[in-house]
Amino acid sequence: MEGIDQIITNIEDTIKGMGGNIISTDKMGRKKLAYEVNKARDGFYLSFVIELEQAKVAELRRYLKLNDNVLREFTTIYTKEKAAV
Repeated sequence: MEGIDQIITNIEDTIKGMGGNIISTDKMGRKKLAYEVNKARDGFYLSFVIELEQAKVAELRRYLKLNDNVLREFTTIYTKEKAAV
């Protein structure tokens, strides 16, 4: 678990270094993958809710794809709606 905590800390530091704000981190634990990915049969599932400039999202996704400890990443972007006049 210490290795996973270090990986999570590195990702959080990267997000903060990009000027992001981490709202929540959900450690869902180790689970069996639906299919084998890079010869791995199970993985540690993790979910972040963050605030980050839209221009930095592509940079974060690139970092996660190049990180050998991340098998897959999925990004959902929410935008705040402006109040109706």
